[in-house]
Amino acid sequence: MKRKILVVDDEPGVTRMLKRNLEATNRYLVRAENSSENAVKAAAEFQPDLILLDVMMPGRDGGDVASKIEEDSRLGKVPIVFLSAIVTKQEAEPTGSDIGGRTFLAKPVKFDDLIACLEKHLGK
Repeated sequence: MKRKILVVDDEPGVTRMLKRNLEATNRYLVRAENSSENAVKAAAEFQPDLILLDVMMPGRDGGDVASKIEEDSRLGKVPIVFLSAIVTKQEAEPTGSDIGGRTFLAKPVKFDDLIACLEKHLGK
């Protein structure tokens, strides 16, 4: 059974690349969302197993989006992994660092490191 991943990033090129590469593994079904304002609704509709969430976006930032998602009783336990260009590779472990109780991956993330992070959070 494919695991469902919601990718939220305001850059369509980033979401297209992540969607294409993750789905090419045949392990994931991916929904891409480019609007932070629509991210909570997309999560409620899609019911993902994990959310990849950009930190810096116009409108709501990733922290605000994560808080709104966690308030939804159906989504509160869904792991959220932040993608951030403001956290450097030197500051973050390749497969994700825990900052303030949240996992962060530094952009650009190596695909193998992303998969390792997803598998860690999805329990595979």
